[in-house]
Amino acid sequence: MAYDHLERPRPTAAPLDAELRRAHPTTILTAAVEAFGDRLALVSSFGAESAVLLHLASRVKPDIPVLFLDTGMLFGQTLDYRKTLAVGLGLTDVRDLRPHYEDLATTDPEAKLYQTDTDACCHVRKVLPLDRALEDFDAWITGRKRFHGGDRLALPVVEQAGDQLKFNPLANWGKAELDVYAAEHQLPAHPLVAQGFPSIGCWPCTSPANDGDDLRAGRWKGQDKTECGIHLARAPGAITNVGGDI
Repeated sequence: MAYDHLERPRPTAAPLDAELRRAHPTTILTAAVEAFGDRLALVSSFGAESAVLLHLASRVKPDIPVLFLDTGMLFGQTLDYRKTLAVGLGLTDVRDLRPHYEDLATTDPEAKLYQTDTDACCHVRKVLPLDRALEDFDAWITGRKRFHGGDRLALPVVEQAGDQLKFNPLANWGKAELDVYAAEHQLPAHPLVAQGFPSIGCWPCTSPANDGDDLRAGRWKGQDKTECGIHLARAPGAITNVGGDI
């Protein structure tokens, strides 16, 4: 039974992580749904590796709210893939999150902010829309994995994210497990994967990767930046002002 946040204490990250750290992704997703019910969302980019988590989630709770950040700068192939997967997997509550017109008018009126400040661009087009949407939830699910490297090498299965919990059901899986699962269930690949894009974000900041490159080498190529910002720690319950510090 999903917890009633008015009657039962809110679950905490540490004991859940200890319990689930070696569990199968389906077990982790089931535990998240049982703990949070309709106060749980899944955040998906509908990118290169998204189909596996979305398929797993569709088998546990096909009406789970899926939050998709439509930044206004995504590849057309990503938008088509989002529609194809949502229908094919029977996901009934995919929500397109877009930046507020007022934020863009103030911060990026010519849609050229990515040329001078990629952090600020990600902030207005990704971080702010997601922060607003997550106000309606107590926990959320991500598709991050340890094999992505960088700060993700020590990724827990369950972590505290401000005043919410964040579940990473695929943290323990490597590319081999993902490929086997996708093949077993005949999941369609993002069309840009065949063109050399192992990780896919907005078109201005995503490039094909070379053989032997790190999986995320094509994101923000030539910069120290490795994350868009939605997984960086922020104050509990806070939505940062567009005009404030990034």
